[in-house]
Amino acid sequence: MIVVRPRARGLSLLFRTVAICGLGLAMVACSQRRATSPEGAWDAKAAAAYLDRRMQWWSTWKTSARDHGTFCFSCHTAVPYALARPMLSATLHEPTAAAPERRLMDDVRRRVRLWSETSPFYSDQYVGPGKTAESRGTEAVLSALILAWDDAHTGRLSADTAAAFDHMWAEQHSNGKSAGAWSWLDFDLSPWESDAADDQYYGAALAALAVGVAPEDYQSRPQIQQQLRLLRAYLTREYASQSLHHRLILLWASTKLPGLLDGNQRQALIADTLRAQNPDGGWSLTTLMSRSAQNGGPGDRPASDGYATGLSSLVLEQTSMPAAAPQLKAGLTWLERNQLGHDGFWIREQGGFWVARSLNKWRNPWSNVGRFMSDAATAYAVLALTEQSQPRPRVAAAGN
Repeated sequence: MIVVRPRARGLSLLFRTVAICGLGLAMVACSQRRATSPEGAWDAKAAAAYLDRRMQWWSTWKTSARDHGTFCFSCHTAVPYALARPMLSATLHEPTAAAPERRLMDDVRRRVRLWSETSPFYSDQYVGPGKTAESRGTEAVLSALILAWDDAHTGRLSADTAAAFDHMWAEQHSNGKSAGAWSWLDFDLSPWESDAADDQYYGAALAALAVGVAPEDYQSRPQIQQQLRLLRAYLTREYASQSLHHRLILLWASTKLPGLLDGNQRQALIADTLRAQNPDGGWSLTTLMSRSAQNGGPGDRPASDGYATGLSSLVLEQTSMPAAAPQLKAGLTWLERNQLGHDGFWIREQGGFWVARSLNKWRNPWSNVGRFMSDAATAYAVLALTEQSQPRPRVAAAGN
């Protein structure tokens, strides 16, 4: 029998702990290396599973619950999911929509039908002055976008989508500095809900995208032409002061709805986007949200992330600019190689998602709220990677 002295036992336990921790860290690093995809390979099925799991959680999370059995459709999780999930269904040849997607679409339609009965996502009474108007404007635009995007795949404008557009136009500002825009949620959370003047622009660009993708030539209907004139005027008037991120959303919308950008603006915006690309082929959200297309030199820019790279690549694809083809290919290659998500603190199965992190605060990246930005990153990466294989909604004439 060997007697272990207390000091020796303590050292033994310490060495074992260090060894186990070291092994765990090594395994994480090894797992991350294995998760890096070779060029041309990304896992659509894993991405779909991740997005479905996140949408299922969001729709049942008590914090997102709203009245009449509905839930908030968020800019970080629900809206990107609504745009990306149909593309994955087509890629994977799924016969029906996934259950979380059906639940989300039912929720949006329910709130559209009960527009005058439902409470706003956030109210003046419980959150603070201005939040009722901000919530109504934001919800109106997002409802129209989600439903119009869905209708674009069927080619028919549904009654619910037409009603959502009616709500959207009713919430549009008709006078003052923000004429043509909508009140927009401001929780000091970049890139979607901060600085009311800036993110009003983001919301207005999304409204333009919604009109542009709506089927049955909705954009040409006589009864909305005055509202469209106000919208175009606002987007032109406030264009110069916007971040590259918000201008990219406008560039995306301009490929669907004519008259948003002239040829010179379009060329300059594409050039700004290409200059903002990192040497590894990706883009950084920090750079896109800055007032300049560049933060320092190529060697000291913020690291590339899935959201900025997915968005930038998607919009460059939409512009069909031959001169941008090499850099676009580099962006798509970055996405193919960086599907790096993992579903646990140490090691579990590969999660199939792309990583992005909050610009506003540190959050535990393995927590549910810590993955909000990765939800958007995964959806936009999917949109970029599936773009070339999907039929596009109506595209505006070149130069618009």
